[in-house]
Amino acid sequence: MNKYRTHTCGELNKSHTGKEISLSGWINKKRDHGNLLFIDLRDNYGITQCVVDKNNEIFKKIEKLSLETVIKISGVVIKRLDETINKNISTGEIEVKIKNIYILGETKELPMPIFSDQEYAEEIRLKYRFLDLRRKKIHKNIILRSKVISFIRNEMQNLGFLEFQTPILTSSSPEGARDFLVPSRLNPGKFYALPQAPQQFKQLIMVSGFDKYFQIAPCFRDEDARADRSPGEFYQLDIEMSFVDQEDIFEVIETLFLKLFKKFSNKKILHEKFPKISFDEAMLKYGSDKPDLRNPLEISDLTNIFDREDVKFEIFKKLVKNGSIVRSLVTKNTKDKPRSFFDSIDKWAKDQGSSGLAYFTLENEDKVSAKGPIGKFFSEDSLLEIMKQTKAKVGDTVFLSCGKKHEVEKIMGIARNKIALDLDLIDNECFSFCWVVDYPIFETDEITKKIKFSHNPFSMPQGDLKKLDLSNPLNLKAYQYDIVCNGIELSSGAIRNHVPQLMYKLFEVAGYSKNDVNNKFSGMINALSYGAPPHGGIAPGIDRIVMLLANEKNIREVTMFPMNQNAQDLMMNAPSDISDEQLKELNLKVKKKN
Repeated sequence: MNKYRTHTCGELNKSHTGKEISLSGWINKKRDHGNLLFIDLRDNYGITQCVVDKNNEIFKKIEKLSLETVIKISGVVIKRLDETINKNISTGEIEVKIKNIYILGETKELPMPIFSDQEYAEEIRLKYRFLDLRRKKIHKNIILRSKVISFIRNEMQNLGFLEFQTPILTSSSPEGARDFLVPSRLNPGKFYALPQAPQQFKQLIMVSGFDKYFQIAPCFRDEDARADRSPGEFYQLDIEMSFVDQEDIFEVIETLFLKLFKKFSNKKILHEKFPKISFDEAMLKYGSDKPDLRNPLEISDLTNIFDREDVKFEIFKKLVKNGSIVRSLVTKNTKDKPRSFFDSIDKWAKDQGSSGLAYFTLENEDKVSAKGPIGKFFSEDSLLEIMKQTKAKVGDTVFLSCGKKHEVEKIMGIARNKIALDLDLIDNECFSFCWVVDYPIFETDEITKKIKFSHNPFSMPQGDLKKLDLSNPLNLKAYQYDIVCNGIELSSGAIRNHVPQLMYKLFEVAGYSKNDVNNKFSGMINALSYGAPPHGGIAPGIDRIVMLLANEKNIREVTMFPMNQNAQDLMMNAPSDISDEQLKELNLKVKKKN
């Protein structure tokens, strides 16, 4: 028998009434009722209320104990009176009358409360993460994460996938985010890189003749933190399959996600067959390639309206003549909103760095007109055309933005979300998945104006590969796709380019010579030359999946030991200085900044 406990703190019920038991855990709360002292004893499994009578000689000993002291108690299970039953905990029908107590672990003064889930300063929470993890909400999140990963593993195996582990020390990649570099002691002056993803290795697994691979893979990227991105490391469900097209990948992910999200959440799923939206359509209708489809607002292009003679809004007309575009958002039945509501949105847009959002509200059923700062510049005919193109009706408000394409897409994308939140249009009790497909292979770098890969450089182009027109590379689309849920990108994926000669041609467009490709991707380009199957994959982020299921806004709430915004581990004091002896071993010198 276990010397510390006969049961856990989440196990006892009225069927144990009268039994002698022992429990071990942390003192979660104490309540002194004069003649009786109550202790809520907590462990990983739950809470049990324990009670000691003032006449018991150990009363004063327990009275002096601090919260979070680790104790073992022995006693008898007794049934609670009906009026004292606590329906909020699994052990709420009983309590334990304490006979003896043993102190197993004393505690210093706590820097933060444990029994409360109130918000606390991030610096304190991360420095004392081991205490933060005892708190009910975050403890529950980490257990959820473990169960989600176990479920995924089991389902992937049921779908015929084999789990393999890929190297952590590998070579640096020229694409994607910034690498974390590791100096080599045995090869002075040379460096390993921690993998941003197992991209090349999982393709090599397919070339090796394995048909379906998966891995709960650690990935390392030297990126700045965001609410949905950890600085440094994260985990993804890495998947690769041979002899497939993108529809086969979609089927696997949809099957897995439907089971996963139904098991771990009570929220409804809006579309059990995930909609497919082209990249171009997503940028037009939602201003983002991560659209939140719970949001009913859609963006329309109204550039052509400003070519009309009966539109007198000269600021926009002049910009359109010089190559700008105009996009609009329609809010339904907002005619009764105060002027301050619309002005606050215009001010907010300016605070985001844009020139603001112009607006007018449609009125008068018989002879349509527009009220608002720019309403007077539109004739009835032009308003009717706007209503036709945007599906707006009398009583609706039309917001407009004019400027360069990428600037307008950006502001309208975030305005769409902001306005929907302000108007309470988003259903938070559902998940809305979609696929964003048909990504361009190349894009123009805004700073250098050179052509670069837009996403994964190893993606297969669409169309007849023998007649591929590389003279207009920005028109080329890839078999590349993102899976998005509630406005959060869970993963990018692609059907891979497994044809070496085609890969050389595409890399040449992005400025890489054949030697560059051979040097940077020697292992993969060599392997593809020895009979590679058509293959493709995807890698949904574990952290973001759990964040959605736990209904959390920040990824730190579902990560066991996260770093802060400056990529520092406050608990372990990382990154840290290293000794001169270690530097010497690695043939390194640290150059001090002035």
